[in-house]
Amino acid sequence: MDIQLILFVVVALLLGFAVGYFLRKHLAEAKIASAEAEAEKIIKTAVEQAEAKKREAMLEAKEEALRFRNEAEREYKEQRNELQKIERRLLQKEENLDRKIEMNEKKEESLRLKEQEIEKLKLETEEVLNQQKAELERISGMTSEEAKQTLIESIKQEVQRDAALLVKEIEQKAKEEGERRARDIITLAIQRCAADHVADVTVAVVPLPNDDMKGRIIGREGRNIRSFETFTGVDLIIDDTPEAVLVSSFDPIRREVARIALEKLIIDGRIHPGRIEEMVEKARKEVDIQIRETGEQATFETGVHGLHPELIKLLGKLKFRASYGQNVLKHSIEVSHLAGLMASELGIDNKVAKRAGLLHDIGKAADHEVEGSHVAIGVDLCKKYNESPEVIHAVAAHHGDEEPKTIEAVLVQAADAISAARAGARRETLESYIKRLQKLEEIANSFEGVEKAFAIQAGREVRIMVKPEQVDDLGAVKIAREIAKKIEEGLEYPGQIKVVIIRETRAVDYAK
Repeated sequence: MDIQLILFVVVALLLGFAVGYFLRKHLAEAKIASAEAEAEKIIKTAVEQAEAKKREAMLEAKEEALRFRNEAEREYKEQRNELQKIERRLLQKEENLDRKIEMNEKKEESLRLKEQEIEKLKLETEEVLNQQKAELERISGMTSEEAKQTLIESIKQEVQRDAALLVKEIEQKAKEEGERRARDIITLAIQRCAADHVADVTVAVVPLPNDDMKGRIIGREGRNIRSFETFTGVDLIIDDTPEAVLVSSFDPIRREVARIALEKLIIDGRIHPGRIEEMVEKARKEVDIQIRETGEQATFETGVHGLHPELIKLLGKLKFRASYGQNVLKHSIEVSHLAGLMASELGIDNKVAKRAGLLHDIGKAADHEVEGSHVAIGVDLCKKYNESPEVIHAVAAHHGDEEPKTIEAVLVQAADAISAARAGARRETLESYIKRLQKLEEIANSFEGVEKAFAIQAGREVRIMVKPEQVDDLGAVKIAREIAKKIEEGLEYPGQIKVVIIRETRAVDYAK
């Protein structure tokens, strides 16, 4: 039973396989036939479309060829028309040229005839001139060369006379114009330079907090005031003026040191000889700093740069110097401005003029220390600190010691005269007074053994400190007598001058 079932199943399977195989084969052949028919249809359609496209392309190509042909024909016609126009213009030009050539030929013929006539007239003119010339020679009794020479001499004399008159007129106008221009330049420079005229004084006022401070400044038996006057070389005037003392000295630097030192002592309140000496030394250092800053300010104000530090320091010292009552630093700044302004008006570089104007009186900062005039000292200082030859020459020539050879030297000389000549700029009496006091100190310092000498009391007293190791008490008396005698011989002064010799011995030691 089982075997039959198995066989049945096997047979069924084989039949199923056979039937499926035949069915698939039939279906495949049917599909292949359908695909081949579809392919033939597609190919036919493609061929038809290709033919259509081909015909369409042929039509487009024919149309494009026709369009190109029409355009070519149109361009050809345009070019042919243009060529015809050009040809017509050329024909017209050719005709014009022919007419011009014909006209020129006629003009040439006319000119040739005129030239012949002119040549004929020229010959006739020369013949007439020769006849007239011969007649003139016969009448005047001179040959043509002699007549020509006479005429030339006559014209020459007349021209020389006219030239001389013209030169004189030009010189006069140039002189008048030069003077007018110079006045305008100087006036404009003065108007644009408004420097102050500072009249130097010989007294400084130091305010006091109260009148009790006067007694402390004087000290026991006057030791404080004597020490102060000894260390500073000034005259301290304590009178009935309320809450003020006067510092008197002809030397502005010395007076400034004393003023600063006294103000410091008043603020500090400890007033005794040791403290006085300390404050005086501090004040001297402050004045040295002030001198340097003043010199730098002067260079900044005038626009002069690159000066040697020593020249700047000397410029600062000029603030404390006066010439006929006129502050020398203010005068130097004014001369620098005036010279620079005039140089600018003349159209030249004003740097040299301003620099020379600022340094022209630099010798006055050291003329009480070095022998010679302030001009010679200034020239030496400028050479020492490598100033340019133009500046050195301007400094040397500003008082006429040398003939000015440059425009800058002339401008500095003029600016110096302008600054000094203005009304109120200078005062003769103060300058003479200060020179007398300086000479008084020079006489005292000329003796051996003298350490310091100060002219005080408006020149009525000279206070002299001597070196105790070189001068004894008897020697001090002798020096006082000799100094008084030399003053009598070398100075002119009103009244009498008191000579005070101070000999002070100090013993200093330190506890360690």
